[in-house]
Amino acid sequence: MRVPGLMWDELASEEMASIVTGLLAKYGGVKGIVTRMEQQGLGAIARSWISTGANQPISAEQLHRVFGTGAIRALAAKVGMQPRDLARKLSQALPAAIDRLTPAGVIVVP
Repeated sequence: MRVPGLMWDELASEEMASIVTGLLAKYGGVKGIVTRMEQQGLGAIARSWISTGANQPISAEQLHRVFGTGAIRALAAKVGMQPRDLARKLSQALPAAIDRLTPAGVIVVP
């Protein structure tokens, strides 16, 4: 299931779009992911993706903290990637996706 209106550029393949969409569904959408990031001390990074300013980067290691190493490994195995490669690609795709899902700088909860 794709998130309606989510547009992807060359940084995000259909495979990454599917992974990000799955994460959004599993963790309660943008609000749920932001909450997880806040719990890990990464709230400022998450808020930068929502705001209309520049997106702060997130590292592969930080993604492991947010979602757990087990979840990253499971996703990587599902799509036939190494966990480090998946986390690296996800570190580019997730901020872009959340940025596009919050164009007015606010989280819209359906």
